[in-house]
Amino acid sequence: MLDILVLYYSRHGHVTQMAQKIARGIEEIPECQAKLRTVPAVSQLCEATESDIPNSGSPYVSLQDLETCAGLALGSPTRFGTMAAPLKYFLDQTSGLWLAGGLKDKPAAVFTSSSSSGQESTLLSMMVPLLHHGMLILGLPYAITGATPYGASHVAGTDNNNPLSDEEQRLCRALGRRLAETAIKT
Repeated sequence: MLDILVLYYSRHGHVTQMAQKIARGIEEIPECQAKLRTVPAVSQLCEATESDIPNSGSPYVSLQDLETCAGLALGSPTRFGTMAAPLKYFLDQTSGLWLAGGLKDKPAAVFTSSSSSGQESTLLSMMVPLLHHGMLILGLPYAITGATPYGASHVAGTDNNNPLSDEEQRLCRALGRRLAETAIKT
């Protein structure tokens, strides 16, 4: 079985829901399984630390999860047109993998949820460290109705109450399937 890592940070739950749909799409491909992981929040206090095990949801990611995956789906809420700090903080700790070429030629995809706008710039900002790692970036081709070339996205609304639409859920699953199918080929 190929492990496809679905790594995300979620504040209000929409990115978590997207991650779950992407994982479902991954697992629709024979011989592939999704591995859902998250990152701890970044504290405003220098002395604060998070427990090694989250109170609920997906386990925290390790560098080994990233190194051993056959593919990566990376998700974050939009924060002023870029990825959230907790996800960036984790990625900033991957220089050892970069030096070793540990992620080179592995397929990757990105996804985001925002309250109003900034999805495209967020998806692009998430691609940059993956490109530096030598990963192969996948989007959703326009041949898939409603798709964007950058990845899956959702607008939660300024009150964060907009649920994922059926179309957005379908696109998340399509992204997961495409990622898994590409991982099998590489």
